[in-house]
Amino acid sequence: MSLNKVQLIGNVGKDPEVRYLDSGVAVATFPLATTDRAYTLANGTQVPERTEWHNIVLWRGLAETAEKYVRKGDKLYIEGKIRSRSYDDQNGIKRYVVEIFGDNMEMLTPRAAQQGGQQPVSQPQPVNSQAQQSPVQEDASDDLPF
Repeated sequence: MSLNKVQLIGNVGKDPEVRYLDSGVAVATFPLATTDRAYTLANGTQVPERTEWHNIVLWRGLAETAEKYVRKGDKLYIEGKIRSRSYDDQNGIKRYVVEIFGDNMEMLTPRAAQQGGQQPVSQPQPVNSQAQQSPVQEDASDDLPF
């Protein structure tokens, strides 16, 4: 048995680049930054902030959703798999790339915080590659204050 699962919460580094394959399938790519905060150890040693950049790849419905709603600076939750590949660059040098193939995405930035008059979407907005969302049940008799 093996498991390849990644969960990330981070900020989008630039607007998604979306292309459509000849078959009409959408593919979106964009960088996502996750940052570990700086801290000080008990002995006084300071550990600086560290930012990691992740290459996100979304397919089909997720890619189309990213094209419509995801923008640079947005905070996202991404769940997916790590995939690695290699290629030869224009100088014949072998390059290696690690990508996160997203299976699920939640947009954590409220729509009102974005510019550009986007269509309002309630937040958080869960989306998955099967384009299925859990039905939301509203119960008017629920008197909980939260």
